[in-house]
Amino acid sequence: MTMRKKGSITLLTSMLLAMIIVPTGTALGNPTNPTNPTNPPQLKTVLTTGWGHSLFLKADDTLWAWGDANFGQFGTGPGQNSSAVAVQNTLVQNIIDISAGNEHHNLALRSDGIVFAWGTNGAGQLGDGTTYINRNDPVQVNNLTGVIDVEAGFYHSLALKSDGTVWAWGSNSYGQLGDGTTTNRSTPVQVSGLSNIVSISTKSYHSLAIKSDGTVWAWGYNSDGQLGDGTTTNRSTPVQVSGLSNVSNVSAGDTHSLTIKSDGTVWAWGNNTKGQFGDGTTTSHTTPVQIPGLSNVKVVEADYQHSLAIKNDGTLWAWGYNDFGQLGDGTTGSTYLSPVQVAGISGVTAVSSSAVFTVAQKSDGTVWAWGHNYWRELGDGTRINRYTPVQVTGL
Repeated sequence: MTMRKKGSITLLTSMLLAMIIVPTGTALGNPTNPTNPTNPPQLKTVLTTGWGHSLFLKADDTLWAWGDANFGQFGTGPGQNSSAVAVQNTLVQNIIDISAGNEHHNLALRSDGIVFAWGTNGAGQLGDGTTYINRNDPVQVNNLTGVIDVEAGFYHSLALKSDGTVWAWGSNSYGQLGDGTTTNRSTPVQVSGLSNIVSISTKSYHSLAIKSDGTVWAWGYNSDGQLGDGTTTNRSTPVQVSGLSNVSNVSAGDTHSLTIKSDGTVWAWGNNTKGQFGDGTTTSHTTPVQIPGLSNVKVVEADYQHSLAIKNDGTLWAWGYNDFGQLGDGTTGSTYLSPVQVAGISGVTAVSSSAVFTVAQKSDGTVWAWGHNYWRELGDGTRINRYTPVQVTGL
């Protein structure tokens, strides 16, 4: 449920300076060497959605949240109530990357390569060495430095380091940590056999990674073929997605996956029972198939039973299940087997989606939302579901 400013893939290691380890007691907003900060990576996330809340990193690098805060999702300390308008998190500063998990936890990457986490912690997904101790304010992830990208899944977390390795922690019941076991971890462990990784994605129980050669690798839950290796066998170590090359963008949904090739075409695999491929059918596939009619796409976002794509012209397209109006075309309860344009919004630069709502940023910096709103996750000051985009207030 994250949206990145993902450009074409480059080897990020050469872009980054050395990371500095933060000594105990250092304030969250103050890297130990502010005169030599890490350059922000190209994988910077600006907008991310959890089950019932959203996080937004403004152009001034301040962090904002709205929606459900009953599990400490805002990270603003004890006593924070849910909010129908955006509120600022002042406990973390110098943040360059964010990710909201599907089960009420969040990750934030500071400019010095240190990761912080807050929210629920039932399986150790906060990475601070504890379990079942939820956090209302950010805590540092243990033994993890040199990070350039973070991704929060369903009870687990991922981090990409500047050396091209991937690290994981939290729930591991389906092998989603990729360390060759199904043992939960409350501190980070290295994903086995991966090197030269330039991009990662996770949302539910499986994970994806792009190598610098443009190939895609997957691990974890595989009930519907979402790993793309031609099987429905769970994998506790990464396997290569069949038949894909020259990939520039990847998104792991609940039980399906999407990628963009460097030519702007979109490919999908896994579960398609609600039309989440957008290929005009409900036929699922365990290896990638091209989505017809989609071209010039620069970003894809896979979620529970629907998908989205931003084209190079800034238009936003959606397809799949639309039970709460999360496709944004003015209807609800429908299912679209092919992409439809989201109504009344243009100049889209970022998008993130939960199972039942969607948020997007426009080129003017404003944020818009639509779909389910019981948890105030649309940020428009109400609890009214919206079938077309409304502007998030308070930012």
